Amino acid sequence: MAEPSSGHKPSSSGQPSAPSGYPYHAPPSSYGYSSPYTWGAGGGGAAGCYFPPGTAPEIIHSFQAVDRDRSGFIDEYELQAALSSGYQRFSLRTIRLLMFLFQNPNNPSKMGPAEFSALWNCIGQWRGIFDRFDRDRSGKIDSMELREALLSLGYAVPPSVIQVLISNYADGKTGKGALNFDNFVECGMIVKGLTEKFKEKDTRYAGSATLTYDTFMSMVIPFIVP
Repeated sequence: MAEPSSGHKPSSSGQPSAPSGYPYHAPPSSYGYSSPYTWGAGGGGAAGCYFPPGTAPEIIHSFQAVDRDRSGFIDEYELQAALSSGYQRFSLRTIRLLMFLFQNPNNPSKMGPAEFSALWNCIGQWRGIFDRFDRDRSGKIDSMELREALLSLGYAVPPSVIQVLISNYADGKTGKGALNFDNFVECGMIVKGLTEKFKEKDTRYAGSATLTYDTFMSMVIPFIVP
């Protein structure tokens, strides 16, 4: 989008659009996460207690298979088992980050059907992005592929930040970093989550914002200490 001659052109949501070359743009909404709207069978019920209409049978089966007490909610270990059966094994660190991002409003330590359905679909879309940029089909993506993948989602993450992300997963023997799908989901969600938090403060889309120490710590710590 070309930069307007004066000011920022409002988007359809009433917010100013990011000028050309800005570090972040609006990614496809389907690759994000948000509090899913709960559809109750017959109306009513606590948030997250029902699957949305049209939920794929695979998703319902995966949830029910790990909800052993039939409470309608699953904990982090049950979520790990469910996602690992559908995709690949996820680390508990990634699972805890996903639990934080897809919180059930009434029970933050558990996940209900609505949140699980939203997460399952989101993970599937991240899988598509991962496979697209894992061009050598090694099951891992390197720093260049990670940068391209994030850019395709609207996040122009600078090389220095990419290197910091990659270094967290460096091989202890070779020192080279590469991300498997679990690592990729974790990195992607952190980049998206922190960017969205920053954008809440950067209301003018200037690429900078003034934060208090408390605000900064409250913003960052949930993403790095799940």
